[in-house]
Amino acid sequence: MENFLSIYLNDQLALGVGWRELAKRSRAANRETALGEALGTVSTGIAEDVATFEHLMRRLGIRRNLVKTSLAFAAERLGRVKPNGRLVRYSPLSRFEELEFLVMGIESKKQLWATLRDLAGLARRLPDVDFDALIDRAGHQIAAIEPFRERAGREAFGGPNAA
Repeated sequence: MENFLSIYLNDQLALGVGWRELAKRSRAANRETALGEALGTVSTGIAEDVATFEHLMRRLGIRRNLVKTSLAFAAERLGRVKPNGRLVRYSPLSRFEELEFLVMGIESKKQLWATLRDLAGLARRLPDVDFDALIDRAGHQIAAIEPFRERAGREAFGGPNAA
């Protein structure tokens, strides 16, 4: 079973690295805006979550799979070249998709912390880790960017109240 936990944690770490890089890219693309400020906070929180996750893995004696994290890093970079409806500029679709993917990633992170706490029994093995606080932090991250995600979706798709 410990091998399954190692595989699961390395898969989740790779995803976390991808979300971290996406958050940094999105923050840079929206700098000097209210969204950029919110993404700065979220980006810092995601980076802290990845560091917390790496620390948990070390405490559990689980080695980091550099291939998986390197592939996640490369996949995020490759995702930058996909068509977005504009040839060279940042598009409303890019903004929406970045925010949509970030919200999905943060929601999955909430599930991750609950899984580790409840199903993997880490609350018992690591009683000093406040999994509830980690879940709450993810909720705050979503709350910080959700209004911007909704606005970006309306702008991208021409929905009600589009700017």
